[in-house]
Amino acid sequence: MPRSFALAAALVATLPVLAAAAAAADVLELRGGQSVTGEVLKEDGDALYVDLGVDVVRIPKDRVLKRRAESETDAVSNVTDRGVYQTADLPGGSVKQLADQYGEGVVLIQTPGGLGSGFIINEDGLAVTNYHVVEKETRLAATLYTKEGQSLRRRRVQDVELVALNPFLDLALVRIPKPEGVTFKPVFLSEEADYREGDAVFAIGNPLGLERSVSQGIVSNRHRNFEGLTYIQTTAQINPGNSGGPLFNDRGEVIGVTNMKLTFGEGLGFAIPVTFVKSFLDEWEAFAYDRNNANSGYRYLEAPSRRNPNPPPAAEE
Repeated sequence: MPRSFALAAALVATLPVLAAAAAAADVLELRGGQSVTGEVLKEDGDALYVDLGVDVVRIPKDRVLKRRAESETDAVSNVTDRGVYQTADLPGGSVKQLADQYGEGVVLIQTPGGLGSGFIINEDGLAVTNYHVVEKETRLAATLYTKEGQSLRRRRVQDVELVALNPFLDLALVRIPKPEGVTFKPVFLSEEADYREGDAVFAIGNPLGLERSVSQGIVSNRHRNFEGLTYIQTTAQINPGNSGGPLFNDRGEVIGVTNMKLTFGEGLGFAIPVTFVKSFLDEWEAFAYDRNNANSGYRYLEAPSRRNPNPPPAAEE
């Protein structure tokens, strides 16, 4: 085999490997304005070992301001604005990578009667949660988790506003006031409901108040019927406190809103499909919250009064 042909064949053979390495690369933003792009091979104590392609370097964690996937920048071009929310067709990634990338969009929703989860859908602070999380409540608070270097800062925000409620789908839309100096990091809804049985999924939420818990599983059934509505059945662990949190696919797109589990079973969690979620958000004004008719998207007319002011005979018996 001629030398030039052998060299070309070797280069072609290595292209898939190089492409795979590039796809798995991270971008490390360092103090001082520098950045490093490469695959993180190992995290050891207070340092990261990064493969730059020609060498492996050790970077102290205290020098890293932010770590993100290299594909995160490319994903922006795939985003479609749908009004109060955005859909996207994102590149795949590991659960660890995606949870780190989109975890800031998941919040804890608190009421005097309990707590649940929710997720931010736009930069104005609109967030989705379950109706049963905020049912018959008007005093709401949210806890945000914002990145600061390698750590997270917890920010509690009061006066969260009820925007729209749909008790039939168990969905609610709330608005979180933006604290000074905070930029909301919204998550993206899946463009298509293209999940199938066996697809990998993961949930982020606050089960039993354990903040920012990540659970992983698969889609067990894509349309499980329950009381006239269909739900995504998943093996990802869902517990009280997860309610209202997002169920992500393996690309970091929201495909459902977790809302229930079987009480005496494990690995039997359920989520409201993204199709219903988008329908609710597209028509949110029909379910707008009314203080005079709390927890309902409808305004009921008063019953007409009786023409005869005297009580009916049956009432006197």
